[in-house]
Amino acid sequence: MSTEPTEIEDPVPAPPALSIIIPTYREAENLPDLLRAIDGVRREHGLDAEVLLMDDDSPDETRRIVADLGYDWVHLHVRTHNRGLSPAVLDGLTLARGTLCVVMDADLSHPPERIPDMIAALNDGADLVIGSRYAPGGSTDARWGLLRRVNSRVATLLARPFTNVKDPMSGFLAFRRRLLDDAAAFNPVGYKIGLELIVKCRCQDVREVPIHFADRTRGRSKLTVAEQLRYLQHLRRLAVFRYPNVACLIQFLIVGASGVVVNLVVLTALLAAFVPKELAIAAAIVVSIATNFLMNRRFTFSYARKGSIARQFLGFVGACSLGAVVNYAVTLTVLGYLTDIPQLAALVGIVAGTGINFTMNRLFVFKRTLVDKRPSP
Repeated sequence: MSTEPTEIEDPVPAPPALSIIIPTYREAENLPDLLRAIDGVRREHGLDAEVLLMDDDSPDETRRIVADLGYDWVHLHVRTHNRGLSPAVLDGLTLARGTLCVVMDADLSHPPERIPDMIAALNDGADLVIGSRYAPGGSTDARWGLLRRVNSRVATLLARPFTNVKDPMSGFLAFRRRLLDDAAAFNPVGYKIGLELIVKCRCQDVREVPIHFADRTRGRSKLTVAEQLRYLQHLRRLAVFRYPNVACLIQFLIVGASGVVVNLVVLTALLAAFVPKELAIAAAIVVSIATNFLMNRRFTFSYARKGSIARQFLGFVGACSLGAVVNYAVTLTVLGYLTDIPQLAALVGIVAGTGINFTMNRLFVFKRTLVDKRPSP
């Protein structure tokens, strides 16, 4: 029998129960206080937690400060590509090892002391928990001005078609990691990752834990006009996901209305240039059809932009031609049997023709072929 000693390998550390994901950019001044506060919560409540700092290559002292603090449960990940708050959070979720996940800001606006209450709500069966400014007991900093309060309320109102929670704009979130397993593909724009998760993860039980939202005292706010415009773009994407037919139809109608404007502008310009009336009318129609096609391809049916533009254009013209025939036939039928008012008959014909145009374009010209699933992180 061999008497040689057996080499014992070090056991692999067990993954933490909780992963706290914090996107950062130029937040070096706030990190010491934030991480010390999280450490206090960890110790007081016995939380087995890791912190993932998803930093967008900040040109400050972030690296040095994190190293000097020396917390072995804090992991700094420097991101140099696809930077932005929402992509940073998604990258953090990919790296997270905990069965529970918390997402929070680094500017000290979100109180770490509320994390245990959010976890308790998860353990009580919630799909997702929000640290809420507007739930009963919640509050915002007294230094918030009227414009900021109005901006927040308007943004919340715009989110109503997707959720009835009181603070869907909150960036302070808690959920079980398995919530992401069957989520649809994520494509958030801007900073409202919470609304993205509510919609794409099809959350049914969303609860709100009241918090006091403190205004930042150090660093610069990331809430700019550009971010607010990205929020509108994000709402459009969510509308296409949640209400695909209605959202596409509305966009199709808006594009159609813009085509009328294009037609009239081109016609007026050509007539002013003494182009013969018959040629000017035809040219205006051709230009409006072309612009309608390009705008529908870019916005209404944006998911199909990788398809052949030539084939789609021919299909679009064909669909519009069929719609024109339906418009004409319905107008004459209504005029002959239901009313003797030509304008009313024409309106019914336009509705019928537009419906045919939209249906043919959605089902045949701009067919959806993308797989709308996202693998779990």
